[in-house]
Amino acid sequence: MRALRILLITAVILGGLFAIADRLAVSFAESEVAAKVRSSQGLTGEPEVSINGFPFLTQVASSELDDVEVRLGGVKASAGGHSVEVTEVAAELSGVRLDGFSSAVADRATGSARISYEDLGKSAPKGATVSYAGAERAAKGQVKVTGPAVELLEGAGVTIPRVAKVVLEGRTIETYSTVSISGGDTVRLRAADLPELPVPGLSGTLRETVDYDLKIDGLPSTIKLDKVAADAIGLRFSGVGTNVSLAG
Repeated sequence: MRALRILLITAVILGGLFAIADRLAVSFAESEVAAKVRSSQGLTGEPEVSINGFPFLTQVASSELDDVEVRLGGVKASAGGHSVEVTEVAAELSGVRLDGFSSAVADRATGSARISYEDLGKSAPKGATVSYAGAERAAKGQVKVTGPAVELLEGAGVTIPRVAKVVLEGRTIETYSTVSISGGDTVRLRAADLPELPVPGLSGTLRETVDYDLKIDGLPSTIKLDKVAADAIGLRFSGVGTNVSLAG
């Protein structure tokens, strides 16, 4: 009985030591992968990396991690020379194949991110405000775009004749733009319909002014965005990728 007790105590101690060693190893690995992701993606800040699953050491021994979560900062969207921050950028990767810590490639990854209405407004055409369109229109993937007609047109570099300017002065444009994804990395806003301006030739120019694209920079190139949704906070988009390089 005494020998059995000693054996059990020894097993518990060794198990505890293994668990401690395992947690220290995963902490080191997360730091190494974070540094690699920052370097390979050209990020301004260190990403948060969580390697899930226990024990970690047996995963390393098999050169494959079951599940890795990465939260990125420093991702930007750009439109018309304006750059705005993309927030809540995250990727969940499965089947991550290791080559030491010099490189890591995931069989599959799902990515998601968000842009607030405030930041959408910063990237919008000069004079335009982008806001929540209400639950019914948001369910259709639409946002509300408003702005003074004169300011929108002149912000786009359009010269408005004095007479036409008098006619348009005080007129506010209000439309609902449908949001979609193009090319896996570009968010497109296209006005569903626009009011006719009481000045010949300016209605088409107004549409060219209001419609615009945002290109997302900083996501792994193998993650392609394919879904976008509007809610009370802003736009949330997501996508999937295969053979996604996590480091190196």
